[in-house]
Amino acid sequence: MLIGEATAEAIKKGIGSAFPGSAVQEMEVKGRNLAEGIPRSFTISSNEILEALTDPLNSIVSAVKSALEQTPPELGADIAEKGMVLTGGGALLRDLDRLLMEETGLPVIVAEDPLTCVVRGSGRALEEMDKLHGVFAQDS
Repeated sequence: MLIGEATAEAIKKGIGSAFPGSAVQEMEVKGRNLAEGIPRSFTISSNEILEALTDPLNSIVSAVKSALEQTPPELGADIAEKGMVLTGGGALLRDLDRLLMEETGLPVIVAEDPLTCVVRGSGRALEEMDKLHGVFAQDS
């Protein structure tokens, strides 16, 4: 079956999870049957989604661990105390914070409005550039 981006996003938000749940959820999905080339409806389960996400989730966990290993000690101490904040569309995947917490042993929270928080923060930084001049690296 071939599905579009909007359908994939609806599946992620509806029944997707980074952790196995106690109750299996199902969702009716419309897509194109690749063998026949015609549109079809089918039912997909949260277990099937979790299975499909296993490799990408393992890659995310590995990337986070690698970044933490390369983090300067001062920043590492801050992260150990205050935790990590998940942003972006991936942060909307149910229990991704829980998975990262269990894999790293560190606190993990999902940002309020994870889809737009980074761009809003960047805009605010630009507005207050004069106050933040010491924070940004300068090219020599």
